[in-house]
Amino acid sequence: MSAGVVPVAGSNVPISGLDELQAHLDALVEDPATPFEAKLFDDVELQLTETSIPPLLPTLLPKLTSILKTTQQDPKILVSLILKLLTPVSFSQTLTLADESSLIVALSSPAPSANVLAMAILHKAASSAPDTAQLASMPRVLEAFIRTWLSSPDVQVGERGNKLLADLLEVDSVVPPLREVRHAVTIDGIAWSSGSNGLNGSQKPTGTGQLWQRITNDPTIFNLLLSLPTGEDPSGDCLTPHQTSLAQGRLLRVLPRLAALDFGQVARPLGASDQNQSLLHFASISMVDKKDMLMHLTLIDYFEALLSLLRIRVEQGGSDNSFITSTLRRIFAEATTDDNVLKAALLGLPDRTVPEEADGLRPFVQSVVL
Repeated sequence: MSAGVVPVAGSNVPISGLDELQAHLDALVEDPATPFEAKLFDDVELQLTETSIPPLLPTLLPKLTSILKTTQQDPKILVSLILKLLTPVSFSQTLTLADESSLIVALSSPAPSANVLAMAILHKAASSAPDTAQLASMPRVLEAFIRTWLSSPDVQVGERGNKLLADLLEVDSVVPPLREVRHAVTIDGIAWSSGSNGLNGSQKPTGTGQLWQRITNDPTIFNLLLSLPTGEDPSGDCLTPHQTSLAQGRLLRVLPRLAALDFGQVARPLGASDQNQSLLHFASISMVDKKDMLMHLTLIDYFEALLSLLRIRVEQGGSDNSFITSTLRRIFAEATTDDNVLKAALLGLPDRTVPEEADGLRPFVQSVVL
């Protein structure tokens, strides 16, 4: 057997080039300026399987995470290998291999690939309610995630962050999930065939609500959600106008889904003090400069998605129904004041919807957009 072919315990197939890669990783740990040899990474990654990965984790992952913390090079090749190695690993197991400080470093990195890696690890917590509860006990990680999700100029980071936040909070929600609906509802490219992102809502268990509490009741995290879309970071930094628009768009894109999951959490203010400080009111009324034509169109899309999803929630009944409809009436009354374009778009939404959805949507729109 050649020196570059290493058999891996638990696998009958040897991995060619593993010795060379390990030697290269040692050199990178010793001197972070050593140029990456992409072929070594690619050759080993292509040979990895679910059976060959576990015995490699203790030797490869610590070196890879150490290099990720110190390198000034684009870590994309490192991230690709780390993601492959973590494929069969659960969220709690991952935390024994990459601690909170490593996640914060990756989230805070200027390299989008490192941000995506950290978000992929956090997304593992969406596999179960106990995992989301464990993530809720990591406020510094969540703070770093919110900051990166909203402020990153990278489109992929923003999209990953939107899906991550919504998926985590769906698993964590204590509100009974939406039951299966008769007709598919498509919002922002997601087919809401059951009101629960493709899952049968009647079979989905509820979560603990701990992550919801952390996101909406932790002053540091909640204030990040309110400040970054205005272009200001509580740390003292300022977002560029482009970053600010991206932050606003990302919040507007995810909020309808969150409102359908647990309306009370997004519609009630931090500390139950001022109604105007709820996340819903902020995004709907205070955040967007309507003179910005693109953001005004984004705001209209947001309101249409909000109406479509909350119609399903109200239609299926619940103790929050009167709160939902009364809150929406107040918000739409305020939002459509001196904005005839928005009001016309909302009242005309049923006419732009497939007939199966329009029949239920029209009376709901007429009841809340007055």
